[in-house]
Amino acid sequence: MTTDPTDRMPIGVLQRSLKVVTEPPNGLRLNMLASYSKVTDDTLTSCPHEAFKPCVFVLAFFHAVVQERRKYGKVGWNVKYDFNDSDFSVSIRLLDNYLTQAHTNGDQTIPWDTLRYLTGEVMYGGRVTDDCDRRIVETYMQEYLGDFLFDTFQPFHFFEDSAEERERKASKGIAPVDYKIPALGGRDAYIREIESMPGIDSQTPEVFGLHPNAEIDYLTNASKSLWSDLINLQPRQAGGGGGITREEYISNIATDVESKIPPFFDLNKLRKELEADGFSPVFVVLVQELERWEKLNIRMSKSLGLLKKALVGEIAMSNDLDALGTNLFNGQLPDMWRKLTPQTDKMLGSWITFHTKRQTQYAGWVADGEPKVMWLSGLSIPETYTAALVQTTCRRYGWPLDKTTLYTKVTKYTSPSQVSERMTDGCYVSGLYLEGAAWNVEEQFLIRQPPKVLVQEMPILMIIPVELNKLKLHGTIRVPMYITQQRRNAMGVGMMMECDLDTREHPSHWVLQGVALCQNTDT
Repeated sequence: MTTDPTDRMPIGVLQRSLKVVTEPPNGLRLNMLASYSKVTDDTLTSCPHEAFKPCVFVLAFFHAVVQERRKYGKVGWNVKYDFNDSDFSVSIRLLDNYLTQAHTNGDQTIPWDTLRYLTGEVMYGGRVTDDCDRRIVETYMQEYLGDFLFDTFQPFHFFEDSAEERERKASKGIAPVDYKIPALGGRDAYIREIESMPGIDSQTPEVFGLHPNAEIDYLTNASKSLWSDLINLQPRQAGGGGGITREEYISNIATDVESKIPPFFDLNKLRKELEADGFSPVFVVLVQELERWEKLNIRMSKSLGLLKKALVGEIAMSNDLDALGTNLFNGQLPDMWRKLTPQTDKMLGSWITFHTKRQTQYAGWVADGEPKVMWLSGLSIPETYTAALVQTTCRRYGWPLDKTTLYTKVTKYTSPSQVSERMTDGCYVSGLYLEGAAWNVEEQFLIRQPPKVLVQEMPILMIIPVELNKLKLHGTIRVPMYITQQRRNAMGVGMMMECDLDTREHPSHWVLQGVALCQNTDT
């Protein structure tokens, strides 16, 4: 039996059969061996072009890389894609057809652009639903397919240890890492090269273009997932140990959270000021934010009051109240509140601090006007604030909305207290975090992460509305800004905008490292 598509399998037999799905093996070496188990000597000799065999090896390496990258979660891919053997086999057929045609026509050049498009955009890219993930596939195609594969003076390496790393390993008697294309030969020569590759225990994230810190991030997320599952498996009944009961503990937590709910704002007064202000876009955003803020606090107050009554038996315990009590007991943000709060991965304790900080920003906005530095993650829907900035600037200068974009620039300010006045056209924003790279505060450009530093808080960022035809940037890379470290899903939920960051490296270096800005972390 096979999973290959065939029209000779009776559909009735297939429907009544047990279907078994095999997962791809772990590690580059095992993954490439699995791919080459479907490549025969006849396949390798079917194309007369001398570039065919090396390109098949490159395709096998690329196929293994895009599958292994899923291990590293959101830093690897925003969405876990199901790349399978059919993508690899069809890509080989495309490669065979085009190289055979080039050999037959006597063409000296290989149609790399066509091969990169059909492989990266059509076969593999056809499964990719996220724009940032599609950029990663395109970058791999640019890095793996080209005339540089056959450069005599600069041999191509997928990845190799630096000179310092080679010396360090040589002093310890460890073989250096070098992923390269073997010399021309039969299928056995390529199998031997694959078998000489490091195993999964010695595999480094740098092979995929990621920073070594990606391995730490993967292990950290695995540990968090394990502890989260253990918390959810806690017994609901407390044993007899002389301490307080589960219900008493939940009631104490509910009382403590209830005492931290801030007072409500006078929305009627604000609406009258809005009319007097001529419906300023930024003031409209404030009123809408406070309306959502009030709904959240009302929900918190009512649900906590009902929960305390249910715990002492005054009212019946509903499913929603039971879930609320379980969340409070486990120290998690309740699901019924999560729907009304900005996207966050914080636990209950850090979320309460986050909630209090939001109250401080709103109170300052109401009392003193728009803040000089806006804390974006404190807004329920931060996109509305930047949209209001664009609308205000377009009104002021008569620009068309559809031809205006946002330009970002990192400042040297590390604290809001260093900012003397609010920007007229645009705004300062704070509270952004950088993943996948680090930031040189003095010279203001992207640098590699230090070891074991997974996230860095960024200096204050300027967001300025500009006309599209006047925006010309050099030496920058557009980096996505996400609400949380979970980034976004296939529907695009979670991404706010793209920011321009200065770089002295080629943009492909940062694309493969999964560089992104986040508005808040899970701590």
